[in-house]
Amino acid sequence: MQEVFDEIRSALHTVWNRRWLALAVAWGVCVLGWLLVALIPNSYESRARIYVELDDVLSKQLDISGEGQQAITKVRQTLTSAVNLEKVIRQTRLGEKVETQREMQRAVDNLTEKVVVKNSQDNLFELTATIGDSSFSDAENAALAQDVVQKLIDIFREENVAGNRGQVADTIVFLDQQLDDRKKELEAAEQRRLGFEAQHPDLIGGTTTVSSRINSMRDEMRGVDADIAAAQSALAAINGQLSSTPRSITMPGESGGARGALAQAQSQLSAMRARGLTDSHPDVQAQKRQVEALREQAAGEPAGAGGSPNPAYTSLVSIKAERQANVQALQARKAALQADISGLIASQADEPAVAAEANRISRDYEVLKEKYDELLKNREEMRLRGQVETERSAFQFEVIDPPTAPRKPAAPNRPLLLIGVLIAGIAAGCGAAFAMGLLRSSFTTAEKLERVLDLPVIGTVSRSMTSEARSVERAQLKKFFAASGALAAVCFLLLVVEIIQVGSVA
Repeated sequence: MQEVFDEIRSALHTVWNRRWLALAVAWGVCVLGWLLVALIPNSYESRARIYVELDDVLSKQLDISGEGQQAITKVRQTLTSAVNLEKVIRQTRLGEKVETQREMQRAVDNLTEKVVVKNSQDNLFELTATIGDSSFSDAENAALAQDVVQKLIDIFREENVAGNRGQVADTIVFLDQQLDDRKKELEAAEQRRLGFEAQHPDLIGGTTTVSSRINSMRDEMRGVDADIAAAQSALAAINGQLSSTPRSITMPGESGGARGALAQAQSQLSAMRARGLTDSHPDVQAQKRQVEALREQAAGEPAGAGGSPNPAYTSLVSIKAERQANVQALQARKAALQADISGLIASQADEPAVAAEANRISRDYEVLKEKYDELLKNREEMRLRGQVETERSAFQFEVIDPPTAPRKPAAPNRPLLLIGVLIAGIAAGCGAAFAMGLLRSSFTTAEKLERVLDLPVIGTVSRSMTSEARSVERAQLKKFFAASGALAAVCFLLLVVEIIQVGSVA
């Protein structure tokens, strides 16, 4: 630690012995640095905050509102687009010296770096412009910064509020033209379709529709087959009931009882056979013998004798006739479906070119109709959007904070630079004096001499000064402190001038 203190004391002694050199270097560095700081133009910053309402309640209700995030990105890019910045340059003093396209491009690039748009909230934007042109005064730069921000706001409002309505109107005109063209094409396709269908009615709608019709007919025929099976089963059931029901009823005490009994015996015999009994069955043989006996008795009865008609038998006969008619109708429907299916299949197989033409005509018509309906829907939505834009714009633009008029420069921080130059000058002077001391290879202390030569130092000789030398040294010291104070005074004076100049900006 003692060595460190010795080195510091030695360095300070070296610098102090060459203090005039250090002061001269400090003056030179400070004067040069202050001149450079003075040449840096002041930059003035103007700020404004704007609020953009992209979609209102009516637009959301009508489902014509845009994508929020995309619209916010569009607002940010539109505010500082090259086209808008070029308009700002031409409408302000920035374009006074711009004559060629290359100069305009350079001016646009320069202004792009000086204009910043920040999206602090969803729909709240902060617009900042920093202007520092050396060819203008401070007051002119301050006014120009405010003017740039105001022009950007005016251009943005004009292009997005009025421009959106113009874009909607142009889009509606374009959609009307497209609808007229599609309408003519759709009418021509419809005429071709009608003419083809008149010549080939079996291929109406193309083979796709024909295949659908065939599949539908086959499904219907399967249903008819099921209905026929059910109807035939019902008819067989009614036949069984009818065979077991006598035609007439023999009443006690009436004449002609043998004939009634014969009819009843024959009905019983039919019922047995209906149940599946064969003629070799004993019951069937016995019933046959009874029928033969009753037939002989009935032959001996007088003509016209018989029982009363059976109402149940008459009712069953009616039901049988109805069910037979139902079975015949279903069979006829099945035959008609089979004939239609065979005809459609034959028309597809016999005329493949015609079927292909039917497909093409049907496909073209459906495509044109779908496109026409889509364009019609888009046109109506765009027309509704245009009415909303006209009556109540969905793009609400409001300036929350108007462009500020800067009172003091935003950059550079000149007081800090002036003090920094002073510190840098003093450091440079001390460094120069210390470097010069190292080049002279002198020893400021006996300890340093002993350490470097590695030899014992017996003693040191003190410097003896006369009274006249001391007077001269005191005078030189006063001059040194006066020159040092003058350097600090110049720095303080520059700070005062800077404060006065900043306060005088309109």
